[in-house]
Amino acid sequence: MSVMILITLYPFIYVIMSSLSDSRLLMTHTGFLLWPEGFTWKAYKLVFQNPNILRGYGNTLFVVTVGTSINLFLTCLGAYVLSRKGVPGTKTLMMLIVFTMFFSGGMIPSYLLVNNWMHLGNSLFALIIPGAISTWNLIILRTSFAAIPESLFESAKMDGANDLTILVRLVLPLSLPVLAVMTLFYGVQHWNAWFSSMLYLRDRDMFPLQLILREILIQNSTEYMTSQSSAGEIETVGESIKYATIMVATLPILFIYPFLQRYFVRGVMIGSIKG
Repeated sequence: MSVMILITLYPFIYVIMSSLSDSRLLMTHTGFLLWPEGFTWKAYKLVFQNPNILRGYGNTLFVVTVGTSINLFLTCLGAYVLSRKGVPGTKTLMMLIVFTMFFSGGMIPSYLLVNNWMHLGNSLFALIIPGAISTWNLIILRTSFAAIPESLFESAKMDGANDLTILVRLVLPLSLPVLAVMTLFYGVQHWNAWFSSMLYLRDRDMFPLQLILREILIQNSTEYMTSQSSAGEIETVGESIKYATIMVATLPILFIYPFLQRYFVRGVMIGSIKG
């Protein structure tokens, strides 16, 4: 177990230490890197001087906040309807929903649907609305709702509660662990998404953080952050900037995850119980 932990943890340690290292010393370093080579914050200063990074942060936070809220709202409504006994057509509807897990229209039909029919092209809502409900998350949440004893629903209806009241005041409070898991799943999905933004967005002011990160890592676009460096330093400084950008894009999720981790196992287990 210790060996597996080390193998898993070392790449992360390497990125952290590289982002805090002096660029020239980092380029000449060989072997394992367990501490910074010439400790410096220069790479992080250059990263936060880049307006694209800050703008990308704002766009990503908007997509994560608004997108996750819409995801949870629609998934809860769908899961509640599908979990209720006696609702006609639920089996057929579930078959159609599960069908989407194995077959899709493909990239070009999806692009035409979002851009031409939904008119969401070059909009942040193009990253939110088309994937508003995850089939997998809907099935997990439906299974969790179905595991709640039917007697509770009958008691609530005898007290005069309608379906909306039952959902808000009974079902959701009893499903907080699995809702925390859904929040984590949807939030991480939005935070890490880059392909849909590359496909639908054309205005750089709307680029999320992950698309900016992709440009820096793959296209090596660190020119803006190294504009004040000499020609001989641009390549070396660029390496540290890449590692610092990775950390800037990763740390928020690492800070949030421990607060939701205690709900994770319990929520998944509740969602796995067959009702």
